[in-house]
Amino acid sequence: MLKCRTVWKKLAPLARTSSTLCRQNVRKAGLNNGRIPTHVPTAHMSSGLPGGGGDNLKYALLVGAASIGGVAYVSKLAVGFTPASLKLPSHAPYLLIGGGTASFAAARSIRARDPGAKVLIVTDEPDLPYMRPPLSKELWFSDDPSVTETLRFKQWNGKERSIYFQPSSFYINPEELDSVENGGVAVLTGKKVVHMDVRGNKVKLDDDTEISYDKCLIATGGVPRNLQVIERAGEEVMRRTTLFRKIEDFRSLDKVSRNVKSITIIGGGFLGSELACALGRRSTESDLEVIQMFPEKGNMGKVLPEYLSNWTTEKVKKEGVKIISEALVKSVTCKDDKLEIHLKDGRLVKTDHIVTAVGLEPNVDLANSGGLEVDSDFGGYRVNAELQARSNIWVAGDAACFYDIRLGRRRVEHHDHAVVSGRLAGENMTGASKPYWHQSMFWSDLGPDVGYEAIGIVDSSLPTVGVFAKATAKDTPKAATEESGTGIRSESETEDTATSAVASVTPAPVVENKDDYGKGVIFYLRDKVVVGIILWNVFNRMPVARKIIKDGEEHADLNEVAKLFNIHED
Repeated sequence: MLKCRTVWKKLAPLARTSSTLCRQNVRKAGLNNGRIPTHVPTAHMSSGLPGGGGDNLKYALLVGAASIGGVAYVSKLAVGFTPASLKLPSHAPYLLIGGGTASFAAARSIRARDPGAKVLIVTDEPDLPYMRPPLSKELWFSDDPSVTETLRFKQWNGKERSIYFQPSSFYINPEELDSVENGGVAVLTGKKVVHMDVRGNKVKLDDDTEISYDKCLIATGGVPRNLQVIERAGEEVMRRTTLFRKIEDFRSLDKVSRNVKSITIIGGGFLGSELACALGRRSTESDLEVIQMFPEKGNMGKVLPEYLSNWTTEKVKKEGVKIISEALVKSVTCKDDKLEIHLKDGRLVKTDHIVTAVGLEPNVDLANSGGLEVDSDFGGYRVNAELQARSNIWVAGDAACFYDIRLGRRRVEHHDHAVVSGRLAGENMTGASKPYWHQSMFWSDLGPDVGYEAIGIVDSSLPTVGVFAKATAKDTPKAATEESGTGIRSESETEDTATSAVASVTPAPVVENKDDYGKGVIFYLRDKVVVGIILWNVFNRMPVARKIIKDGEEHADLNEVAKLFNIHED
């Protein structure tokens, strides 16, 4: 893998140059307004793992909706590769439906356990598998003016990387999947699985192509929810509304933010607050007005106890964001080249563009044709402890509704869950028969200075107990990753004087001193047992939190439990 990365570092500048020249040639030809055709099947991946013999080849087809990578087109267009000349494989013993994080993790897992495996990922997006978190985090803080093209960013620790999990050279061509000696992973882009024949072990694509499989993973992720009042508002309002999910959404919103005077973000959760901070910081360098509105009293009001939600709201305001709380949208109209957002309490907000960040709907389009069960409470495909929906069908990532032995049936929409569930599904597709017991974590950053990591059920309607200490300059995501040398968050500790425990059932007073809640641990309780934990500017302690939830014990004094996180130490 290190060799692969070294080679890619040397080739990346050439690849970007080739990509630019390719786009220029496409423009000259008058194709797609200068954009590379999105239906061209992109490059394909060879895992680089030691290969097995041809007699023991296995195949895998992954079908999904989250792959990306402009560089992937370079080699194909350079040799005149066209969809008309593509011969799709008719069979993939391992079929993965979905091109996102869960599918990629499954593909790697399958290849690790069976080096000769042949895996096919099918995705309706135009690009190779990539990670989503940087789309609302690090990419917005890049100093590189070409970041929307390169999709490379500096992590908080200063190290640079691409949003793509692997470059195009990592993949093999779908046409070669049947014949390649040591197997590999191919990505079929711009193709959507529209029908699933479970009895016949085959799927149909949107161009009527049929592909059979031996084992199949569904990792179709989800689609952003929109407000019905916006959907009913007409074409012009919809045209000026972004549902943020994919790379193309990042590119589009980046362009919009440089060409309009006002952007309004509807939604006070993780995504809405991250985008508000990112755009707010950009507004300090321009005349851009950034507005964030939500029905709760404060930012992340559905997750954080009220006192911490209030503190976070003040932080977001300091990033240059105008906050409109307790806002319920009644209607949206377009008047005098402005969008007018009418709230139910009579307030009127005028803006140029809307970003809707109000949650995700799991993609279960294949449920009917596949005869698969959808959970009526949480959504998503219901699976057993081994992530199976049927004997030869697994589900991972956002679309999986699984049973948690500690917390009950759940559906999780975070990156860590996609990685771990995808990896486990891949193992089980190769015969591991392992149950899913992992307590996945998630993280959110409000810029490089405030970050938190969470695990379990974090719901502000639950009783909470928070134990806090005074923060120092070391208690930030940026400082933590710089000290550890890794960019995957979760590193380092810090400082000093603890406050007494704070219970959310008796909300704390409005915070005057920003250091009051500078760092700490918030415990979420159900029947006096900790079911969720947020580490607020506390890093490298997630294993401790995971063990507390796994143990499922009742604790008499959570101040003592908080000491396990070393929040009072330098």
